Amino acid sequence: MSGVGLLVASDLDRTLVYSAAAMQLGEAVAEPVCVEVYDGRPTSFMDPAALEALAALSARTPFVPVTTRTREQFGRIVLRGVRSTHAVTTNGAVILDGGTPCPEWAAEVRRRTAGGASYLDATRALRPVWERPWVRKVRDAEEQFCYAVVEPALTPAEWYDELAEATTALGWVLSVQGRKAYVIPPGLTKEAAVAEVARRTGARAVAAAGDSWLDAGMLAAADHAVRPAHGELHAQEWSAPGLRVTTAAGGRAAAEIVAAFDGWEREATPGWSTVSSDPLP
Repeated sequence: MSGVGLLVASDLDRTLVYSAAAMQLGEAVAEPVCVEVYDGRPTSFMDPAALEALAALSARTPFVPVTTRTREQFGRIVLRGVRSTHAVTTNGAVILDGGTPCPEWAAEVRRRTAGGASYLDATRALRPVWERPWVRKVRDAEEQFCYAVVEPALTPAEWYDELAEATTALGWVLSVQGRKAYVIPPGLTKEAAVAEVARRTGARAVAAAGDSWLDAGMLAAADHAVRPAHGELHAQEWSAPGLRVTTAAGGRAAAEIVAAFDGWEREATPGWSTVSSDPLP
């Protein structure tokens, strides 16, 4: 296997793509591109400059979307012009190779999550916490983990404490991202799946981006990492050696993230100029 110089792995929601509301976290993006339609209406968008730059980057080096979305939810995202042979969905439970789930990785995930609290254990333990008027709906993610969609304006801080206590008792991991609260088993991680894709492609280095606690392990394990100036990690002031943070928040952060990827890819590729075009500090 000859391998590749750099593999680029990035979270999607609130890192590269944004809801209409999340787009407004910082300076507005002019004419954002719709990248997802659900129930007949546009629901996710991307800075056109970031999308164009990502398409150019993906033609030179492997780009791997990495998401907590299920396979079905991920399938709604259309990044026109962007090439990707591999993808990681369901928070690392699924590796897609040419759109097909890898059975060997599914077996590895079962091994990694065995021995702890099961999905059924979790749903039983969390039922009393989920049964609150501000919890709009509860969803399972391919029976790998579960999450609740809440009404933030109605949700008391004490409820998050209660949820955290129940999650800790299970030995699982809690991540709160906007209106969604995810409860995930500790053996189910994005970084493990990205490491497997890197092994399969022979990548010599990995660059990663993400905004939530579920991305922290992936960022810490990467050779190069960048996060936006918003989101769960930003609120916690999370950092790691060499981590870059965008200057922009909201949808404009995506262009800075792709620019960082582009700079790292050029550094890793023989023949490119050593002068980086990366605007980040």
